[in-house]
Amino acid sequence: MNEFEGKAAVVTGAANGIGRATAKEFAARGTSVLLTDVDEVNGQEAVDEITAAGGTASFLRVDVSSSSDVKEMVDTAVTRYGRLDYAHNNAGIVGGSATIPEMSEEVWGQGIGVMLTGVFLCLKYEIPLIAKQGGAIVNTSSGAGLIGFPTMANYVAAKHGVIGLTKTAALENATTGVRINCICPGTARSKMVNDWIGGDPAKEAEVVGMHPIGRIAEAEEIAASVLWLCSSESSFMVGHALVIDGGYSIQ
Repeated sequence: MNEFEGKAAVVTGAANGIGRATAKEFAARGTSVLLTDVDEVNGQEAVDEITAAGGTASFLRVDVSSSSDVKEMVDTAVTRYGRLDYAHNNAGIVGGSATIPEMSEEVWGQGIGVMLTGVFLCLKYEIPLIAKQGGAIVNTSSGAGLIGFPTMANYVAAKHGVIGLTKTAALENATTGVRINCICPGTARSKMVNDWIGGDPAKEAEVVGMHPIGRIAEAEEIAASVLWLCSSESSFMVGHALVIDGGYSIQ
C-alpha cells in the first residue's frame, strides 16, 4: 500500500528548485499538496503541472517570515485537504554577498528572517496539526550549514541555525508522532542558483568545482531524500541532518 496516498503536505519555497521537485514527488505518490512561495507565477505553474499529471495541488502566496502568513498557510492546508501529515520547510533566498563588516543589517535580517525565523514559524504552526494523526517534517538546511563560507554570513548562520532548531524540535516531539529531520543539500539546479551564477560560465565552473562529485545536483535527487525522510523507511530517524552534497562539506 502506498503510505502517501490520501495524505496532505505543505511545501514552502515550492515555486522552483528543490521545493517544486518535492511537491511534484509528493503529488505523484497520491499526497494532496499545498505549494507556497512569494513567486506566484511559478508557483501556479507548478500547480498546473501537477494537476495536469493527475495530482492534487493548490497554491498560496506565503512569506514565511510573517507569522500571520504561516498560520494562514497551515489553516489553509487543513481547510482544503482536511488534514496535515507532512511539511517540507524549504523557503530560502540567496541572502546577499558581503563580508561581515560590509553586510548591512537589513540584508542580515532578511536572510535570518526567511531562512531561520521562517523555519521556526513553520514548525510552530505545523507541529500541533501534524501531531493530531502523526507525520513528518523536513527542514532544508544546507551544506553551508555544516561549514563556513566567506561573504555569506547570514545564509551560513541561518542554515547552521536550522540544524540546531531541527534537533531541538525533534527532541521535543520524539514521542508525539511528529518526526522532524533536516537535509543539507549541496548546490542543486534552481532559479535561485541560476540567478546566483548569472549565466557566467566561469562562475558555474567555480560552483561545480566546490563539489567533489564533479557536478551540481538535480532538484529531483534532493526531493527523493525528502520523501524518504517522510516515509516509514526512515522511522527511526529523529533530529538527523542528512547530507546530500556531492562531497562539498567533507573536503
